[in-house]
Amino acid sequence: MIKIGIIIGSTRPGRHGDAVARWVHDQAAGRGDARYELVDLKDHALPHLDEPLPAATGVYEHPHTKAWSDTIARLDGFVFVTPEYNHSMPGVLKTAIDFLFAEWHDKAAGVVGYGVNGGVRAAEHLRQVLGQVKVADVQAAVELLLHTDFVDFTTFEPAAHRREALNLLLDQVVAWSTALRPLRT
Repeated sequence: MIKIGIIIGSTRPGRHGDAVARWVHDQAAGRGDARYELVDLKDHALPHLDEPLPAATGVYEHPHTKAWSDTIARLDGFVFVTPEYNHSMPGVLKTAIDFLFAEWHDKAAGVVGYGVNGGVRAAEHLRQVLGQVKVADVQAAVELLLHTDFVDFTTFEPAAHRREALNLLLDQVVAWSTALRPLRT
């Protein structure tokens, strides 16, 4: 069965990413079309690129890199949950992607963004980076607005129509992850 990682792309104290990712996971788990798991960057203490060789070599010296590699390598696709910070994705998410190379190849991804403008600019930048590591990003996206999907900008309560957008995104991520499987084997 296809394995999809739901990556929480922020480690900031007070972040909303864990609540959003749990919602994604809860909606996805009932589908039965893939195995979904939460991948929290807080659980992977990745410093700022401390490997002596570029990730493209696949030669990793540090245990944290090897553990991160194992996590990403076992997954067939991803749903990235990312806030928008200063018109882009969080630095910790960019660093997590940059730590690896081949582990990302020929997999599919969707983006669930959140912020004042739904995280759309973070998603745009993330899609550019994913393309460079050979991740096929799907067209569907979920854009959660702080004004309408969070009560008082703090408590996550997505509008009802967000579930439909999420299901479309998951349909595409699972389909593309399945279609790309022969390239990964």
